[in-house]
Amino acid sequence: MWPAGRVGGDYADGMADTPPGAPPPSPITVAPTAAPQMPSRRRNWLRYLILAGVILLIAACAVFMLWSLGESLGAEALLIGVVAAVLPVPVLVACFLWLDRYEPEPLRYLVFCFAWGAFVSTAVSLVVNTFAADRFEAAGLSTALTAVLVAPFIEELTKALGPILLLIFRRREISGITDALVYCGLSAIGFAMVENILYLGGLGYRTGVEEYGPATGTQQVISIFILRILLFGFAHPLFTSMTGVGLGIAARSADRRVRVLAPAAGLLLAMMLHGAWNLLPTLTQATGELLIQLYGLIGVMVPIFFGMVGLAVWLRSWEGRLTERILPDYVRSGWLTPPEVATLSSLGRRHAARVWAKRIGGDQGRKAMRGYQFAATRLALLRDGMRRGLDDRPAQRERAVAEERYLLELISGYRAFFVGRDPRAPAGVWDGHRYHLRFPDGSQRAVAAPEEPVVPIPVVLAPPAPPGYPAPPGHPTPSGHSVRPGYPPPSPGNPPPPAAGPPGQR
Repeated sequence: MWPAGRVGGDYADGMADTPPGAPPPSPITVAPTAAPQMPSRRRNWLRYLILAGVILLIAACAVFMLWSLGESLGAEALLIGVVAAVLPVPVLVACFLWLDRYEPEPLRYLVFCFAWGAFVSTAVSLVVNTFAADRFEAAGLSTALTAVLVAPFIEELTKALGPILLLIFRRREISGITDALVYCGLSAIGFAMVENILYLGGLGYRTGVEEYGPATGTQQVISIFILRILLFGFAHPLFTSMTGVGLGIAARSADRRVRVLAPAAGLLLAMMLHGAWNLLPTLTQATGELLIQLYGLIGVMVPIFFGMVGLAVWLRSWEGRLTERILPDYVRSGWLTPPEVATLSSLGRRHAARVWAKRIGGDQGRKAMRGYQFAATRLALLRDGMRRGLDDRPAQRERAVAEERYLLELISGYRAFFVGRDPRAPAGVWDGHRYHLRFPDGSQRAVAAPEEPVVPIPVVLAPPAPPGYPAPPGHPTPSGHSVRPGYPPPSPGNPPPPAAGPPGQR
């Protein structure tokens, strides 16, 4: 579909090369009469019991933490600690949500991870750390050992359990490292928020008031806020992000060994980093050498922080690059046009496409373009997972195929809001190989797609082939499925998706 003989590594070459895998669905002539629906899961009472148990656990831990903090701090110190600890939360949450703009995660799972870190992780950690401190004190050892030998392990383990539960029971919601970083980051933010209440309200305000009065308490709150939140508020999210990297690798791997070892390695690294962080002030206090903490922060922690930020920003564009690699399958099958794939490759182009859709379709057009972009990204992730063999059970593969059909029908429904409605765009039809344009003098001509797709011009799709249209000569498959030139026969681990068609694009 691109000019022959051209060699390179740009977008056009990615569109010209057919990657391995089974062919996408072929369009059919019958449009669905109702909105597409995902196939419902079979009722699994064990899942419902686990869900109810998790909700009750979070609620019980929330009540326990409220009671514990109220008993240890008092009402006034608790209120001041809550207000000061909540202030940075929206900023930190916004930073993690900014990473996930290509395919935002469901709100309910984001809230779950935040609540898990804020209540379950803090409650368990408080009980374990208090018990360990009492045992160290009874043995005649310093309670500071708790921060180095106990806290890093129990805190990182409990913070990670929430995202791990998502990976086990809702694996499709973690489509890569970026998603895992978001979930783990929110769990860590929730944990840090409640921990900061204890420091700001107890060590800060209450201690200052008891020693010198309210003015001193307020000064200590401000000092702790600057030190713990403004300067080192990244600490807990940084530690838990190591676990997030491991979970993200496991989510995109079909190897069972990687699915177990990658999260374990990430969790171990998070524990070690957390332990090293807590060890710095302990050594500084024991030796009186402030340079130990200074060298540790500047020479170790800060470079790791910026390295993780760089990795997160690079991974942020991974889903955009993935659409360029995967969605050309659907271009050649006639589901999408080259400009549509081009609009999905970067956030800037996505924004331009939404502006264009609003110009021709108003707010409904903009909302449809936004939904179209999210569905297309999810389609690319799903197709990539099918190629990787992530669904290793027949029931999972069947559900993946059904979800692919659902997403294709959803995308076709969104396209109807803005395709073919721009008076400035040429009247044309895309047949999967070339454009058929109608010129002002009434003439029509087939035109090959340009090397650099013009964006955004999502034109009308060509009418699909009639049912029973034979496969091109030389391309029959053993299973009876017809495939387009360049596609290998479907493999047992990657069966061809079921036939479906874009409605309303005749």
